[in-house]
Amino acid sequence: MIKPLALRTWSFLKSFQLTIVLLALLMALVVLCTLAQVEMGTQGAVNAYMRSFLVWKHFASVPFGVPVFPGGALVGLLLTINLIGKTLDIKLSWGRSGMWLVHAGLVILFAGEFVAGMMQVDTQMSIEVGQTVNYVQAYKNMELAVIDVTDPKWDEVYSVPDTLLAKGDPIAIPGTPITVKVKKYFPNAELTTLVPGAEPSLATAGVGTGVSVVGIPVVSADNEMNQTSAFVEFTAGGRSYGTWLASVALGAPQSFTHEGRTYAISMRLRRQYLPYAFTLKQFRHDVYPGTQIAKNFSSLVQVVNPSRQESREVLIYMNQPLRYEGKTFYQASFGKNDTLSILSVVENPGWLLPYVSCVLVSIGLLVHFAIVLRRSLKRRQDQKEG
Repeated sequence: MIKPLALRTWSFLKSFQLTIVLLALLMALVVLCTLAQVEMGTQGAVNAYMRSFLVWKHFASVPFGVPVFPGGALVGLLLTINLIGKTLDIKLSWGRSGMWLVHAGLVILFAGEFVAGMMQVDTQMSIEVGQTVNYVQAYKNMELAVIDVTDPKWDEVYSVPDTLLAKGDPIAIPGTPITVKVKKYFPNAELTTLVPGAEPSLATAGVGTGVSVVGIPVVSADNEMNQTSAFVEFTAGGRSYGTWLASVALGAPQSFTHEGRTYAISMRLRRQYLPYAFTLKQFRHDVYPGTQIAKNFSSLVQVVNPSRQESREVLIYMNQPLRYEGKTFYQASFGKNDTLSILSVVENPGWLLPYVSCVLVSIGLLVHFAIVLRRSLKRRQDQKEG
């Protein structure tokens, strides 16, 4: 009983009917994802529709999310299984070698998308002319940074991601005697000056004592950013150093001192520090004469990598990224009257797979057409001789 059921299931998974249904679902997902970008932003819509196994919907009368549509990850997985099944049905012979190569290329293409969806990390680097930067930062995700600034030549940076702050549990910062207690966390908030007679702030130290914080709905559009805020208490050695307001909207520096060491605190975009640094030597923004149409964006950067004993200049411009240490740096945007360059940074271990896929599919099609042409010519020759 089990064996016939398994055979029927395998037959269904590799059927042409399932292929048509999955392709139709994929096209529907593309449309839904495109429409959802208006409210969710590009990355949010892609994650919700294309890189999830199920599309979830939240209803006011239901306290939890309800799956309403298959996600792109599930459809892609089933398409991959369907394609593998069809590939195994192809007779293993020289005459079918072209089709084997084509199918293998398509399987690798789907595998590359899975790798990108699971492992790709998108960040950015903002760097001004003359500035040296050794980190990239997230587009949306935040962190609470606790920085030991005691040594004027070197900062020790410790950070707590916003996902941990949202849980509200006490957080011991490794490498320091400091523990962070989250009093209240706001994924997005509006900050105003505390007016007389208003409810006092939760902050007992720093600039937050005079600030009123009100939670507001989170935003997801590409051109909007959440003003992530939190009231946090710092304790060390059995002593409390007060409750502080850490917020992206606050620009004023805040710090406290424990046993001779000074710690600065701030809420900021999540950073990833690099073992190398970029210095922006020059940024160019060229336009076509008589218009404001962009002709060229380019950043001349000096890459300094002590581990490689390397120091060289590299020009990054449109359609010419820099691939370095597993990351790809693209020229994305600019600002501050053409003195600020914004590089989009992509880390994708599977970046080579789509190229391999295209090569295999191209070779497979050429081989297949060559075999078909040879058969056709031979058939004509045989007819003539007959």
